[in-house]
Amino acid sequence: MLVNPFIEKNATDEKDEQLIEAALRGDKKSLEDLIYRHQAWIYNIALRMMFYPQEAEDITQEVLIKIITKLSTFRKESSFRTWAYRIVINQVLNTKKSLGEKKHASNFDDYWKIIENVPDKDLPSQENYDVEMRTLVNEVKVSCMSGMLLCLDREQRIVFILGTIFQVSDKVGAEILDITRDNFRQKLSRARKQIFNFMNNKCGLMNKNNPCKCEKKTKVLLDSGYVNPKNLLFNINYVHTVESTSGERSERFDDLLESRSGELFRDTPFQEPPDFVQSIRKILDHKEFRDIFNFTN
Repeated sequence: MLVNPFIEKNATDEKDEQLIEAALRGDKKSLEDLIYRHQAWIYNIALRMMFYPQEAEDITQEVLIKIITKLSTFRKESSFRTWAYRIVINQVLNTKKSLGEKKHASNFDDYWKIIENVPDKDLPSQENYDVEMRTLVNEVKVSCMSGMLLCLDREQRIVFILGTIFQVSDKVGAEILDITRDNFRQKLSRARKQIFNFMNNKCGLMNKNNPCKCEKKTKVLLDSGYVNPKNLLFNINYVHTVESTSGERSERFDDLLESRSGELFRDTPFQEPPDFVQSIRKILDHKEFRDIFNFTN
């Protein structure tokens, strides 16, 4: 069962620190358990920052290796959650420009021009596709919303992902980003307003009278190959939504109008990542890592 590391009063640090102490004593299984507890959350942050799963996988593995190699430097001066997710944030903020960022618009005006150039068509016949049409329409929806995130700069994007999608409190968000709570709230408010203003004026998910409808764009995106039924990006390994995974809701500081756009983003898939424990296990078998942890098993 996934344990949400961002729920303030149910923080996983006590269990994490037990695993860290055991790992540093040479218990390889404890180190693997620590990786498993956090890999899905790191991956889902990276996916929303980068857009494409392969790049999110690469970043997640890089982050996990950094956490492992730096683990002996964790001095409990902050919580493990704060320490580990600062590594995550630094990685996603400072990595080179992703393929998703290169291929998609970097601002909302240009993004709307791209969407406008996709003509509206009726849905194609289901008999031509092995995948259910509602799944393909949902792929269009999630792809478009992921593109909206890329219209925010990286700092705004990570604040929106933490504060709106994963519902991190201002206290936890400020600790992870190493900023003040007021600063976190201000950055989150600006990001939410930008997303809300775009969706409220253009997106049929927000208002059925708005011009853009996911089902009207699906046929053209299928025909062009942008959405590939045999290689879905966002509806694979889809076991639940972010909303159901996040658990208890943290404090909200958006207004009622903006909350609807946040709900739509929390209704997107929380992806089950590849098993990084399996791939990292091979790395842990190298002499360099065995010497660091003095593994006994």
